Amino acid sequence: MSSATHHVVSAPPSGHGEAERAPTAPATASRSGAGHEPAGRDPYFDNAKYLAILLVVMGHTWPTVIAGSQATRGLYMLVYTFHMPVFILISGYLSRSFTGRPDQLKRLLTGVAVPYLLFEAAYTLFTRWGTGSFRPFSLLHPTYLMWFLIALFVWRLTTPFWRVVRWPVATSLVIAGLATVTPSIGAALDLTRVLQLLPYFVIGLSMKPEHFALLRRRPVRIASAVVLVAAVPFFYWQAPTFYLNWFYRSRSVQELGAGVGWGMFLVAVLFVGTLVLSAAFLSLVPGTRRWFTVLGAGTICGYVLHGFLIRGAEYLDVFKDHPWLTTDPGRVVVTLVALVTMTLLCTPPVRKALKWVTEPEMAWAFRKDAAAKSS
Repeated sequence: MSSATHHVVSAPPSGHGEAERAPTAPATASRSGAGHEPAGRDPYFDNAKYLAILLVVMGHTWPTVIAGSQATRGLYMLVYTFHMPVFILISGYLSRSFTGRPDQLKRLLTGVAVPYLLFEAAYTLFTRWGTGSFRPFSLLHPTYLMWFLIALFVWRLTTPFWRVVRWPVATSLVIAGLATVTPSIGAALDLTRVLQLLPYFVIGLSMKPEHFALLRRRPVRIASAVVLVAAVPFFYWQAPTFYLNWFYRSRSVQELGAGVGWGMFLVAVLFVGTLVLSAAFLSLVPGTRRWFTVLGAGTICGYVLHGFLIRGAEYLDVFKDHPWLTTDPGRVVVTLVALVTMTLLCTPPVRKALKWVTEPEMAWAFRKDAAAKSS
């Protein structure tokens, strides 16, 4: 979501390493010139991150106005099917060169762990203010959207393991499947969601530049457009009856009220559908530099900040006090405001202002040789 996120994720967050120098992969994001496109960055991935962060803000905004609208509920389901898996897949792709070198671990700490700690504390205090009730600060129970940063930290640390496993994707699917049918995992670190979404990270790790080149071929792009257009009426049709919690990947199938057999079948169908929609989205992302390309380097800022605005509006009863916002014209206005706001939050001035917390140097905290690459 920022240059550190082009380092350690790719938008919800940060990926480091020489793999980013591949011809069609994102190049390492420099820490200089927040207002300029760093030399060597692949505009395709910055475009993908910006467009995906727009899906994130829509997915977080629509629940505030979803009541009574089948169309909004259907679009919400469509977005929630693939918007985070796309981020996770790109994060995995950008993690291909991670081996645990001291410089990589340093960037993982400063680009993911430190922002998680600071914004987790901020969201904890914000929640106390908004709800009027005490919420303890906890490293193990991320607040609201902070789950992604802790998940990214865990996934990135496991990267060397996936590099040596013979069948990484299959292994990750087994782990995700076990998490899907294990109600006793608990809420610590949002581990159920971390494990259920793990395969998308591993798939990204296993992808190569030619896979993205294949997605961007004209016949594939035409088919992708057809798939996304066809998905809209399908999700509209399913909207009244489908249980939304299936999309969050934060509970076992038993906790969702399904038997193991039927639950695993639904999870498998959702997994395949997610991959298809993710591929369709990535296929349609423009590969050349556009006006919004530079915003891809600032998506971490948009991600960590937009939650304050959405939760703040809820705490202040904005939608209850202005019922017009939950009418069809109101939903359109709310959506447009959310998109414009997210765009502004990703701009270079905001990224520069937040650099001390999203991309801190913290040279004082590390040994002098920690930033040097191992030979």
